[in-house]
Amino acid sequence: MDKLRKGFTTGSCAAAAAKAACLMLLTGNIKETISIGTPKGPVFDAKIEDIIGTPDSVKCAVRKDGGDDPDVTTGALIYAEVAFAEETGVRILGGEGVGRVTRPGLDQPVGEAAINSVPRAMITEAIAEVCRLYDHEGGITVTISVPGGEKIAEHTFNPRLGIEGGISIIGTSGVVEPMSEQAILDTIRVELSQKKAEGHTVAFISPGNYGLDFMKETYGTDLDRSVKCSNYIGDTIDMIRELGFDGMLLTGHAGKLVKVSGGIMNTHSRMADCRMELISAAAAREGASNDLILHILDCLTTEEAFALLEEEGILKNVSGRIMQGIMYHLNRRAQGELHIECIMYNKENGILAASDGAEDMINKHREQWNG
Repeated sequence: MDKLRKGFTTGSCAAAAAKAACLMLLTGNIKETISIGTPKGPVFDAKIEDIIGTPDSVKCAVRKDGGDDPDVTTGALIYAEVAFAEETGVRILGGEGVGRVTRPGLDQPVGEAAINSVPRAMITEAIAEVCRLYDHEGGITVTISVPGGEKIAEHTFNPRLGIEGGISIIGTSGVVEPMSEQAILDTIRVELSQKKAEGHTVAFISPGNYGLDFMKETYGTDLDRSVKCSNYIGDTIDMIRELGFDGMLLTGHAGKLVKVSGGIMNTHSRMADCRMELISAAAAREGASNDLILHILDCLTTEEAFALLEEEGILKNVSGRIMQGIMYHLNRRAQGELHIECIMYNKENGILAASDGAEDMINKHREQWNG
């Protein structure tokens, strides 16, 4: 299998475009390629497109290339317009297609363009380098824009995060790692940070939207407002601790949570899949026959396994046994520093098991969850 090709972030594109525009503004010479360093190390050799110049400003673009990562921003033109300014220093603004922050807890304060701190530092450094080279001591204004960015943003997390009007200019390393797990973890951290900044004391976590209608009907809670942790349950617990939450409620489908009962904190199938073994072990402890255990081990889905348990009349007891394992491992990961509760359900049976304080936690923090 060929090695996946890396790409460069929107932040790298913005910095490259800004550097090229600044060079053209100060020298009057056309710049068709530019090179910048990235925080991670690789040099970004960028092609410059759509150059537009006036006596006081230059605007140009770098086309986003995410490599082999399926990024919706790949192909977008990231523009930087560099202009002389009366004030000294470098001022960075967001233009067309760059989102604006409307909720607290993100990298930038409310009201600012969603150009994160690392890209801002990269842009500032690139401009400063050119200004030193050509002895320019005056101020520079850089306006980053992404035509079509508002439409692109509809396919990102921005609407959920409260970033309106376009995409974010992001990237902590300057490099896009194909199929990056880090990007998912960064998104989880951003959402948790936002909840904390809004005053939430309990983090409501769900691996996904499965069961959305069920949770609304059962508890009157909007599961879509919980933070989606995907498969990264252990990493999410670590973040919740680090951010200083008091507690956590995990709600999820049995297909994911059964794995947690065995201490599996990354529930992706490529990491581990011993669901039937864990269900069989719990069933054995609840007196299941050898034939039933063997049948469960042959099942392909948790739904199939739980249907067999229901036929034998031990589904509730086995689910409770599984919840005991889940709670043990969740608390073990949190090292006793969080008040943790959990609800496990499936489509066929509804709630399969809930920890002792789960319902009380929902009732106490219902306004926070749905607010």
